[in-house]
Amino acid sequence: MDSPIRRLPDSELEVMQALWDCNPPVTRSDIEAKLSGTYPIAQTTLLTLLSRLGEKQFLRVEKDGRNRIYVPLVSRADYLAAQSSRFFRKVCGGNISIFASALCDSGLTEEELRQLRELLERGAL
Repeated sequence: MDSPIRRLPDSELEVMQALWDCNPPVTRSDIEAKLSGTYPIAQTTLLTLLSRLGEKQFLRVEKDGRNRIYVPLVSRADYLAAQSSRFFRKVCGGNISIFASALCDSGLTEEELRQLRELLERGAL
């Protein structure tokens, strides 16, 4: 993708999360199975969302006989990095203090904050 990674609506993001959680090749039924416990969705709605994600170049649709196989074109890590950067610039105005304060006020546990601190100290971020 040459253009910046756009923010997805929640329903499309749920479908991409399910796709990322599967091992390729991924079928519609694989995605439905991943979504069934947390985000049950009608088959027709899922097909519409998969079509939209294809149009937005988040995934590629391949034919395998009578079935369709879905391949992510945007990785979870790339999407997360793009949205984190967007949040940092747009919501926090690029101010690291505001970003850090928002992160600390976001409900992270003490353990999660400790892990974050360790990652920063090791230079792993």
